[in-house]
Amino acid sequence: MTAELVGMRLDAFLAERINGWSRVRIRRLIDAEEVLVNDAPSKPSYKLRDGDRVEAELTELTPTAFEPEDIPLDIVYEDEFLAVINKPAGMVVHPGAGIVSGTLANAIAWHCKFQISNYKASSESGFRDLGSEMPHRIGIVHRLDKDTSGLILVAKDEQTAEELSRQFQNREVEKSYVALVHGHIERSSGIIDRPIARDRWHRTKMTVAANGRSALSLWKVRQRFEKFTLVDVHIKTGRTHQIRVHLASINHPVVGDATYNEGRDNTIADQEIKKAVERLGRFFLHAEKLAFTHPKTGERMDFEQPLPKELNEFLDLL
Repeated sequence: MTAELVGMRLDAFLAERINGWSRVRIRRLIDAEEVLVNDAPSKPSYKLRDGDRVEAELTELTPTAFEPEDIPLDIVYEDEFLAVINKPAGMVVHPGAGIVSGTLANAIAWHCKFQISNYKASSESGFRDLGSEMPHRIGIVHRLDKDTSGLILVAKDEQTAEELSRQFQNREVEKSYVALVHGHIERSSGIIDRPIARDRWHRTKMTVAANGRSALSLWKVRQRFEKFTLVDVHIKTGRTHQIRVHLASINHPVVGDATYNEGRDNTIADQEIKKAVERLGRFFLHAEKLAFTHPKTGERMDFEQPLPKELNEFLDLL
């Protein structure tokens, strides 16, 4: 923290450094405990001190410009304001950490650009010319890990992104996942209410920690197998790696998740199943359901995307 920043309000400090975000949106981010000062949640009015370390977790990614790339998209729903995409496993959502291409954001940027040209070309046939109205920026308002498949929501303009972000912050968006975990879960349902923070020793990992951000996951058994359990997980918060960290914390880590299952995949006794996990090349986590209120029409939107082929085939093997 440089000397000229000492005494500056936390929300003002972040507003200067996160392009495209209003002070109101910044305050919501802080109130949702997505900003840590010296590894602890803070308040918008906090005055910065010499030596402070500020860390912001942007659960809704900043709407910005991306290099368009012609990458096929599985579009579940789309209108002029937003789109719901079925993301495949293996696709990174957002450029960063040395990844500048091949992401969902790059694919959406190309799709929106192509859509604009189509509207222009078709204007004589009665289509409205949206060329001057469509934004040059897109907003991916939540995230999925690279190896998580399923439904993800995209805003096509800043106003839509702002309203959807508000719904996420107020827990008005319903998100439900399917996960296959190691072990036999005795109970039929349960709640995991454990705060999550970045691991102090491995900064790319998250962990359950008393000083972390509040995190709430509700789970319910869908199907039991001899050595595994298929569960539905409904999350009330959107912390980084939340489902994976929470399930690992109750000793039922996600199958295929080498980051958090501490080698459990290697302990599988059935060699056919063990090799099938290796071939899977991803962890068994899928964003199955998504529900939100359309920012423009007020209509409640509900979507469901079944498990992809490779996960269904793995269940058939079990």
